[in-house]
Amino acid sequence: MNNESIVKQFPVIEKEGLHYLDSAATCQKPNCVIDAMTNFYKEEYATVHRGIYDLSQKSTIKYNNVRRQIKDFIGAKSEKEVIFTRGATEAINLVANGFAAFISEGDEIVVTETEHHANLLPWQKIAKQKKAKLIVIPILDSGDLILDNIDKIINQNTKIIAIQHVSNVLGTIHPIETIIKKAHSIGAKVLIDACQSVSHIPINVMSLDCDFLCFSGHKCYGPTGIGVLYGKEELLNKMEPYQLGGDMIRTVTFEESTFAELPMKFEAGTPPIVEVIGLGEAINFIKKIGLEKISSIEKELLEYALKEFKKIKTLKVIGDTKNKTGVISFTLENAHPHDIGTLCDSFGVAIRAGHHCSQTTMQHYNVAATARASFACYNTKKDIDKLVEALLYIEEMFE
Repeated sequence: MNNESIVKQFPVIEKEGLHYLDSAATCQKPNCVIDAMTNFYKEEYATVHRGIYDLSQKSTIKYNNVRRQIKDFIGAKSEKEVIFTRGATEAINLVANGFAAFISEGDEIVVTETEHHANLLPWQKIAKQKKAKLIVIPILDSGDLILDNIDKIINQNTKIIAIQHVSNVLGTIHPIETIIKKAHSIGAKVLIDACQSVSHIPINVMSLDCDFLCFSGHKCYGPTGIGVLYGKEELLNKMEPYQLGGDMIRTVTFEESTFAELPMKFEAGTPPIVEVIGLGEAINFIKKIGLEKISSIEKELLEYALKEFKKIKTLKVIGDTKNKTGVISFTLENAHPHDIGTLCDSFGVAIRAGHHCSQTTMQHYNVAATARASFACYNTKKDIDKLVEALLYIEEMFE
């Protein structure tokens, strides 16, 4: 599938004059996802798991097939290890609250300096509640983790490490294999936030041997309101449910209740049925193109953008690691990132401006905010050319 045929599958991208470069925040949706969800509402919608009538049975089968599909997509051992959540944020909170039972006073929780707030705040809260210590792996100005003293950071006191696979600010691909191996050597567990990697580079949870992994649907061409948590079955069985209510129970009396087996144990309430269907179609879309092809497209765009950015004298790229995906954060001398974003919009270019839900990363570089361009398989060099045109205009305006 060539790039031109990919672009044609995205109705918003096909709109004349739109150059969408904010996929690290959320991806646009292909026709197949939109159609799958619309058709399901029109012709197949019913509640799942609870109805004995034909429409509900068919809806349940289709819903359950997506769980099987995700198991294969991420290389999990069992469908029991795939938990549907309302997003990656809920998935991380689920792990943090469930794993808190295994954390005691003086234990250590390890994060990185570049974490998204969603993978920092829950652990910060648990550390305070349990009187544990929050330990930070720092970064170099390149955006790479400083692992020279990893034996001191990850030690016998470490209980869990929560780390982004790819930084949503810098695009840095962190060496999670090294961290997982080190963690397991001293008995610690690892949660991988794969929001910025699962739709960009191949992932196999069994090969990685991570204990938990999560991602959100809307960042991989699917709908909002749906996320996935992978967890090793033995760990999920030991953890208490994060939320209580319908669909996750086995028996209920006024005196005592028991919970369903995995994965239902962690899926309280009416599930996001249509969103799950949309996510399944999004994964079909990714598989049809191929992650290798997607990665190749984005790498070419990244290299082209970095080359073209050199034409802009006052532009500074934040983080210059070579090991990164298609995310570029940058500043322009004299121009606030919000002004950059607003003026780019007048050129039909959609980029992000702000702290990108990672104020700790901003603090490292001593900036309040950056502008950010991020790529997906539907982007072309024309998008970058238009961005550069806009940035040259802004540079001249703020001289």
